[in-house]
Amino acid sequence: MFALSDTQYRRCLVVMVAFHIGIIAASNYLVQLPFTLFGFHTTWGAFSFPFIFLATDLTVRLFGKNAARAIILRVMLPALVVSYVVSVVFPRGSFAGFEALGEWNVFVARIALASFLAYVIGQLLDVQVFDRLRQLAWWVAPVCSTVLGNLADTYAFFSTAFYNSPDAFMAANWLEIAAVDYAIKLAISLLFFLPLYGLLLAWLTRRLVVWTGHTDLSPHTV
Repeated sequence: MFALSDTQYRRCLVVMVAFHIGIIAASNYLVQLPFTLFGFHTTWGAFSFPFIFLATDLTVRLFGKNAARAIILRVMLPALVVSYVVSVVFPRGSFAGFEALGEWNVFVARIALASFLAYVIGQLLDVQVFDRLRQLAWWVAPVCSTVLGNLADTYAFFSTAFYNSPDAFMAANWLEIAAVDYAIKLAISLLFFLPLYGLLLAWLTRRLVVWTGHTDLSPHTV
């Protein structure tokens, strides 16, 4: 955990909260847009969900385990409200008008509920694993937390959102979609985000050296 002044802490907190809310809302919308990849059913949400784990891991690095848990719990309500509004007003990429908010959408609400359950389970597991391993080589914690967190998050979400869903396609294919989404998340996270994570961590370390005046910060000590 970095030593931050009150101003630096608030600045970092605003950035990370906005990052979490934006990624959750985008992912909850994109998961409603299925497509076929190499003959397998998946959704566009598979390409945005890995950013959630990147945000969580960086949050633990910045604020520590307890503060990261608090941030995760606090961002959920605004994130789900934004998710619901966007999904109802723009169903499947089309504009339905703001009057659509006047009628309760059970399908979208179920996705929001599933997102809450999956996010809390997956991210708290991610935080716990990451916190235990973050003193090791910089890549060990994000790899292990991503593998376990994504597994819990993916199956908790899809089983809650689409099992016996009113959407016939999603109800019939949710298990396949969940498996493909999990594979895509792992591929993106391990092949692309792991190098990106290292670059972000190195950049963040340099920035915090400037902000805090400390000269002994390194990715292995935060």
